[in-house]
Amino acid sequence: MTASGSLQGLRVLDLTHALAGPFCSQVLADHGADVVKVEPLDGDFFRRMGPFREDDRRRVLGGLFQSCNRNKRSIALNLKHPDGQALLKKLVGGAHALVENYRAGVLDKMGLGYDTLREINPALVYTSVRGFGDRTGGVSPYMQWPAFDIVAQAMGGWMGITGPDAEHPVKVGGGAGDTVSGLFAAFGTMAALWHARGTGQGQYVDVAMTDSILALSELVVSQYSYRGVSPGPAGNGIPGMAPFDTVRVKDGVIALAAPHDPQFRELAKLIERPRLPDDPRFANEESRWTHRHALMEEIEQFTTTRTKAELKDLFGSRIPFSPIYTAEEIFSDPHFAARNMLPEVEQPGSARPVAVPGVPVKLSRTPGEVRHRAPLLGEHTHEVLREAGLGADEITRLVAEGVVLDNAAA
Repeated sequence: MTASGSLQGLRVLDLTHALAGPFCSQVLADHGADVVKVEPLDGDFFRRMGPFREDDRRRVLGGLFQSCNRNKRSIALNLKHPDGQALLKKLVGGAHALVENYRAGVLDKMGLGYDTLREINPALVYTSVRGFGDRTGGVSPYMQWPAFDIVAQAMGGWMGITGPDAEHPVKVGGGAGDTVSGLFAAFGTMAALWHARGTGQGQYVDVAMTDSILALSELVVSQYSYRGVSPGPAGNGIPGMAPFDTVRVKDGVIALAAPHDPQFRELAKLIERPRLPDDPRFANEESRWTHRHALMEEIEQFTTTRTKAELKDLFGSRIPFSPIYTAEEIFSDPHFAARNMLPEVEQPGSARPVAVPGVPVKLSRTPGEVRHRAPLLGEHTHEVLREAGLGADEITRLVAEGVVLDNAAA
C-alpha cells in the first residue's frame, strides 16, 4: 500500500460507515492520503451488503463495500471501552483530519466529539456527514433524524423534478444523495486543511446530505426564486431546451441534445431535414421548446429507421449524443478502458479479481490511483498501533480484553 498522489503524507481517521462518509474518505485515499478506517469490532455493516461472487464462500466484504473503501487500512476498535477511547485519542494526536457520520451527538457522548479532540490536536480538521447536518452550519429541526440517499434526494429537490410526472417521482439512480455529499465533504475537508496548513488551526466541517442535493438543484431554486414556480418532472428533458431528451431508435433509445442554434442546424443536416431551422416553429431556442413535441416527431421519423450503432457513427463527434448504456456496454466501451475507469482489485474469497469504479480526476504530475482492495476488518490493527508507539505485549492485552480486533493473519 505504498502511497502516491498529491495527498501523500496526509493522515485521515475514518470513523464512517455505509456510503456517504466512506466515499468522502475514499476520494482522499485515491489521491494518496493514508486513510485509517476505524471500525467497531463487528465492522461497518456495509461489509455484509452484496453483491457477492458465486465462488465467494467467505463473504467478508461485498461489492458495495469495495466501491467506497479501497486504498484504506482498517483497525477494529471498541469505542465504548475506555481503553478504546484512549487509543482513538492517541491516534488523533498524529492525524490531520477525522471524518465521521454517526448520528449527531453520539461521539460527543463518548468523549470523542470535536471540542474534546481539538484539545489534543488543535490543527485537527473534523468532518461530519449527516442527513441534516450538525450545529455548526445551523441547527436543523431534523438534526436527529436518520437519513439515507432517498431521503436526501426527496427533501433536497431532485425527486420532485425527476420522473415521468408528478404522481410518479423517481430518485436518481445509484446513491447520489450519499456520493454527492461525500464529494462536498472531501472538498470541505481539503479547504479546511489548506487553512490549517497556513495557520495551525483546525476546524469543524459540517456537511448535510440534504443540503448537498439542494446545492445541485439549480433548476428548482432558479425557477422558484425568479418566477415563483415550483417545477415538476420533465422526464429526461430540461425546461426551455429542445431537443434535449431521449429519442426512440430502431433498436432502443438514445440520448440526444442539440438545443442551441448551431447544434440544431447540424442535427437538421444529419437527419436529412436541412430546412427545419427555417420552420417558424423551430427557428429559435424558445420556439423549439414550445413546439418540442412536433420537433420530436420530426427527429424520430429519421432515428426510428436507424440502429444505435448506425446513429453512433452518424452523430458521434458532430452533436451531443450517446446510446443509453447497460453495464455490459460500459464494460466493453473503449472510452472507459482508455481512461482506466474500471480497474481491478483482489476480491477476498473469490478466485478472480473484481472491477471497481476508477478515479475520475486525472492529475498530470501526481495522479491518483486504485492501489489496493478494501481492507478486511481489523487487517491493519497491529500495524497502525505499532506506528502509534504501542508494543507487542500491549497490543496482545488489548486484543485479549476485547478492546481491539487484530485480523492481520486473515
